[in-house]
Amino acid sequence: MAETVGGDLHLRSLTKQFATFTAVDDLDLTIPQGSFFALLGPSGCGKTTTLRMVAGLEVPTAGQILIGDDDITDTKPYRRPVNTVFQNYALFPHLDIFENVAFGLRRRGSKDVKAKVDEVLELIELAHLARRKPTQLSGGQQQRVALARAIVNRPSVLLLDEPLGALDLKLRRQMQLELKRIQTEVGLTFVHVTHDQEEAMTMADTIAVMNNGRIEQLGDPATLYENPVTTFVANFLGQSNLVRARVTSRSGGELVVDAQGTTFTMPVRRCVSQSEDIWVGVRPEKIQVNTSVGANAVKGTVTDTSYIGVSTQYLVRMPWDQELTVVRQNDGAAILRPGQSVELSWEPDHTFGLDASQDANAGVEREEDDEPVPAGATS
Repeated sequence: MAETVGGDLHLRSLTKQFATFTAVDDLDLTIPQGSFFALLGPSGCGKTTTLRMVAGLEVPTAGQILIGDDDITDTKPYRRPVNTVFQNYALFPHLDIFENVAFGLRRRGSKDVKAKVDEVLELIELAHLARRKPTQLSGGQQQRVALARAIVNRPSVLLLDEPLGALDLKLRRQMQLELKRIQTEVGLTFVHVTHDQEEAMTMADTIAVMNNGRIEQLGDPATLYENPVTTFVANFLGQSNLVRARVTSRSGGELVVDAQGTTFTMPVRRCVSQSEDIWVGVRPEKIQVNTSVGANAVKGTVTDTSYIGVSTQYLVRMPWDQELTVVRQNDGAAILRPGQSVELSWEPDHTFGLDASQDANAGVEREEDDEPVPAGATS
């Protein structure tokens, strides 16, 4: 497909205030042209409001939005080089697939409509269904048509607002790979808003984890998961065991801590806090059961067992009465039962340290996932 004219998307000191709260708080962010970028966070974190400001559906209280050197902060939505794919697809039921995709091209008087539509239908692998109506397609196929209708216009930025939320789990996972393939082939800037951690990590080159209108941490999926810098990121992006500890020594690149009477070690580089009081963190799948690994080991008692197919999740009560979560692959080993005594161990390199002044429960998922449109906002 033809090269898209545009540039990096810049959000400069972007702020959105409503009557009773600040939804987006002095946000500075640069999204490189041609990248697959995710805004990830829980309900109310500001991700959807940010997307709506880029689309022109919300007016910023302060700040700027630029694509390349072009300031689009006050540009009407229909004049922005930006298209949006919503969760509900919004296809025209009376038009066939070809005409749904061609709609925007025809409105702008574009030349070579047939060639452009044929090309994008080939890209989404639905050329053979061009004359079907939307109601004759599956949910996943409708989602691809909505995507085709957006990218055929060659926008500088494509906004994806929870686009897979209406699909069932299996189809959603298939579409995650499909969306990434399409983005790679067309080379457009995709900005994906989601509360689904797996979705963001599967597709995005870079993720901005948002909380209370600000970015908690920005980076590639592996960096965010392996090296969280706040308890919010540690808990929201997957699961983490956080144990309160006090640093007893730092020397030779190694940090030694006393955690409730048990000594653990970790690399100094994996502790983001300079305080003596820290949270010692380890991911559940990094912990080994009844296998001596590394220098960090502690005995406990299994209190709960949850078999989930490819793995089993355990809760293990520690001597200081805290339960740690352990996830073990189902590789043929016997399933542990509540009441069994076990020894847990993990590599020091798999341990991270965070500031103990932070809430250990920050970022733990809530029941409500959909970000509400604030009072006073346009829908």
